[in-house]
Amino acid sequence: MASPATPRPALIRPRASRSRSQLGAVSLASDHAAATASSGRRRDFVFVVNPSGANGRTGKQWKQLLPFLHTRLADQCNICECITSGPSHAIDVTREAIKDGADAVIAVGGDGTLHEVVNGFFWKGSPVRALDRGPDHLTALGLIPLGTGSDFARTFGWSNDPRQAIDRIVRGVKSKLDIGMMEGPNGDPHFFINVADIHLSAKAGYFASMYKRFGNLCYVLGALRGFWGHTNRDLRIKVNGGEWRTVDKVTALCVGNAKYFGGGMKITPTVDPFSGDLQVVIIQDFKWYSFLLKLHRLYGGTHLTVNGVSSIRVQSVEVAEVVPNGDVFVQSDGEHFGFLPTKFSVLPGAVDFFS
Repeated sequence: MASPATPRPALIRPRASRSRSQLGAVSLASDHAAATASSGRRRDFVFVVNPSGANGRTGKQWKQLLPFLHTRLADQCNICECITSGPSHAIDVTREAIKDGADAVIAVGGDGTLHEVVNGFFWKGSPVRALDRGPDHLTALGLIPLGTGSDFARTFGWSNDPRQAIDRIVRGVKSKLDIGMMEGPNGDPHFFINVADIHLSAKAGYFASMYKRFGNLCYVLGALRGFWGHTNRDLRIKVNGGEWRTVDKVTALCVGNAKYFGGGMKITPTVDPFSGDLQVVIIQDFKWYSFLLKLHRLYGGTHLTVNGVSSIRVQSVEVAEVVPNGDVFVQSDGEHFGFLPTKFSVLPGAVDFFS
């Protein structure tokens, strides 16, 4: 639950040019009431910005983008800006914005910011709703990809051009997007929009987060460190609530709601985030040199026919160790989640998404 001290998104009023220090904590509810009284209801769009993304480039690019944003959107809606201040802040401000009746929350940054915003759409496994806008009101999700890795945007063939992203939001075409849910040993739900993964790739992602200052090279550095001392593990999986079965010598297991992770690796190449299914790709008995030799196929999405690689479509999958040691890494959307056991499932059409 968001802390009472969580600041509300600051409103950037149309035709007004103010610095961040001049933006007060303005309630969306009060602005909604004022706009309704004066000229009929204007929509409230909240832009959640991670200024430290891409080694600070996101914050600089966002400031340069604001004039274009005003030109394209200010006559249609109230533009509300929230600059995040640290980990999990985007989760809190997204929840507050939705409760206040925001019509859209747009993640501005990389996959990490999008991941937090998506988690802000939920609380204790249930969707967050506006407090005073009625049961039919839905807050849409949007994305302006500006961060180190924009793997989710790659699924749709989108470029990193933020102006094109704004144009999509202006067009207002929305689709019902699936969201992945995962539950660890404590049963608390967590959500992912892109790819969740287990063992080597998750361990590599954990280490890659330590090298973000090197841009996409961080994924290579993380993989090299992840391979150090790595051993393949026997895992148990249960698909769609069926029987447990053993999968031997697992190198990595990936659960995709979208196609890409790791800075452009097309790991779950045939998944459709509007289909109501997740794609599970299991890589078995790979050595370090196997990855090097097959890397081009992993990035190109042609690895499903490689020996030791298998794929299934699921609505849910549970994964556990055959011999529990509690040291098999799990991550979601490039963020460290914890360790096995974990259950993954899909929430079909859970969020309206600007597509």
